[in-house]
Order: sequence, then structure tokens, then C-alpha cells
Amino acid sequence: MLYSAYELQRSFLNNASAMAGIGAGWLNSPANPWFYTDAGPMMASALDVFAHASAPRGKPEFGFRSTLVDGGPVAVHEEVVLRKPFGQLKHFRREDVEGGPRLLIVAPMSGHYATLLRGTVERMLPGHEVYITDWRDARCVPTTEGKFDLDDYVDYLVEYLEHIGPGAHMLAVCQPSVPCLAAVSLMSEAGHPARPRTLTMMGGPIDTREAPTAVNTLATERPFAWFKQNVIATVPYNYPGAGRRVYPGFLQLAGFMSMNLGDHLLSHWEMFKHMRAGDGESADATKRFYEEYRSVCDMTAEFYLQTIDVVFQRHLLPRGEMTHRGRRVDPGAITDVALLAIEGERDDISGLGQTRAALTLATNLPEACKRYHMAEGVGHYGIFNGSKWRERIAPVVEAWIAGREEGAPQRVVRARAA
Repeated sequence: MLYSAYELQRSFLNNASAMAGIGAGWLNSPANPWFYTDAGPMMASALDVFAHASAPRGKPEFGFRSTLVDGGPVAVHEEVVLRKPFGQLKHFRREDVEGGPRLLIVAPMSGHYATLLRGTVERMLPGHEVYITDWRDARCVPTTEGKFDLDDYVDYLVEYLEHIGPGAHMLAVCQPSVPCLAAVSLMSEAGHPARPRTLTMMGGPIDTREAPTAVNTLATERPFAWFKQNVIATVPYNYPGAGRRVYPGFLQLAGFMSMNLGDHLLSHWEMFKHMRAGDGESADATKRFYEEYRSVCDMTAEFYLQTIDVVFQRHLLPRGEMTHRGRRVDPGAITDVALLAIEGERDDISGLGQTRAALTLATNLPEACKRYHMAEGVGHYGIFNGSKWRERIAPVVEAWIAGREEGAPQRVVRARAA
């Protein structure tokens, strides 16, 4: 019922968005007398803001065509190297470049697509062979493909690392810090040859008892049964995953928007003012951010509920009680995977200390293989995107990886046929 009501509302908004876009274009036309008044452009800007805010959105593209290596342009080819029912492993292959650290970026499965990390990938591309977990929208996965929970998530990570091969590096952004640490713990205990050389965790909820945020409070102030009864919906018949129980992406987006509603309203007001002033570049920058931010996908009910239970309510990993298919997850088994924990001083999603807890849990890892970095003045999104990520945080990650990696990328010039 919840999903059907949303679909009905979405259909109305789609039509309203289209009409608003047409109205904005008409008011901005020099052939329209209103174009030469003060009211015309002002109304056009208001309609444009509404049209953008209510427009339908699908899965965005990464859109990389090239990068710079040693100061020269290099073509980039996006390839899917391993397909799974609930996610694929994507590789950004740099043409005519060999060597360099292999880096698996693990995108969060938290209502947004992996393209939310476009800035993360772009910054790491010049010096690394970059792979990313491209999670699938659960409403597009037929029920015949079975379930997907936190245990399956860990299994996927192990399989992705096996495909990339021994000696790779792992970068977890936010939510996947928990399954990544679990996967590395299990692989270390088993002596798995494909365990990564390094694991970098950025703004992750390893121990949400540390400096709880509004997100943590939301997950703990209600009993587990409440989430099962109130936020889980059934995918309607018009999607491939019809009948699957999911936590809808639109609910996740509504929750995040409501936590900082004032900031979002201010952003749209600023966008309106930029349009009125003719500052299309600033308005377009805001539009690009919300194009990505509002592109949401569904999570399987079992994954979402298990995460609420294991990570946010019972804190099983930091308490030493988390299990994976009946086997206890012990971070103390990590002895040779270097761990880097990064937190943002102003992170309102994962509070200070939540990610750093991973370093304490790895009791048998030498201190030389642990590092903590607190990014001053940086919020959650800024940890992995934007100028502060590019200029202040990424160099820390690169140095951490380089310290445990031999060799550097080499440009290979292929001889042309005569």
C-alpha cells in the first residue's frame, strides 16, 4: 500500500514537473511579452526550481571518458568484470597504462547508487586501477534470484576481492565499513590469499555507541519490530522485482532530507536567487548535486533489517558477538592488513569515534599498521567528495596505499603500424 501510494504521487509530480518546465521555457522566451517584465523571469525561475525538484530520476552514469596520468590525458573505459544478482563489479580501465595499486572502492548500499562516489573515483583514477561495487536497485531484481542480507554482502566482497586478485586495496565509504571489516577479519583468520593489503574506512558506523548522531538515535529509539512493520514495503507489479519486500529508497531520502530540511530549503532558495541573477553556473552546480542526491534505489528488507539489528541496535561487531553464517567475526584475527580510519569533524551521520573504533578492535595488528585521520571542518559528504576530499583527504589515502605498494603506474606507448 505504501509503495502504491508513492507511485501514484510520483505520477502526479512527473506531470507537474513537465508542465512547470514548459511554463519556465515559455516565460523565458523572447517571443513572450512577459519576458520583458520583472515578474516573468522571476516566475520562470520559480517554475524551473520546482520542475527540477519534482522531476523523475533514474540511475545516473559515471560518465568518465578520460583522466590525467603523468600530466597527459588517458582514455578511460568502464567495464563490468563480474556480474552478480544484486550487484556488479565495475572496473575503470585506463588505456595504455599498466601497473599501479589495484583499489576496490566499496560503495554504500544505503539508498543511493554507486555514482554518489563519482568524485571519489575521479580523484583516485590517475594513480590507481579502480574497481567499484555497483549495487543494484532491489526493485529491479526478480524474486527468483533469492534474498540478499548482510551475510550475502560480506560474501560478495570476498568474491570481488578474489576476482581482483591478491595484493589489492580496499576503500569503504560509510555504511560498508562494517561488512568490509568483517570480510577482512574472516579472510585474515582463514589466511585467504586475496585479503587486501590495506583497508581504509571513511565515516563508517563501526561502533555507533560512540558520539551518537540523529541517524543513530532514529535507529535505536524504536523497537526492531517497528521498523519491520512500518518502513518495509512490497515492490509493485510494474517492476521486475514485483513482490519483493524492500526498504524503499524514497523513504531513505525523505529521512535524510528531513534531518537537514533547513539546509535543503536554503540550497533551493539560493538556486532560485542564482537563476534570478543570471548566474547559471552556480545554479547548475546545485542542480548537479541534487540530481545525484535524489537518485535513489531500494534495499532488500532482509539487508536493511539485519543492519538495523546488528549494527545500530545490538552493536554486535564492537561487542565481539557478530557472526557470519555461524562463524564469529573477530577483528583480532587481522595481523597484516593495514587499517586507516578517516572521520570528519562535522560528520552528522557517523559521529567522531565510530570509525576509529575499528583500530581498537584489531587487537593483534601492530600499531605501525594503524592510522587515524580526523578531517577538520569536514562533514559526512565532504569526506569522499568535493575540494576537501580532493586536496586534504585523498592524499592521506594515497600515501597510506603507496606505503604498502611497490611500483607506480607507467604509461605504455604502443607502436603504430606503418
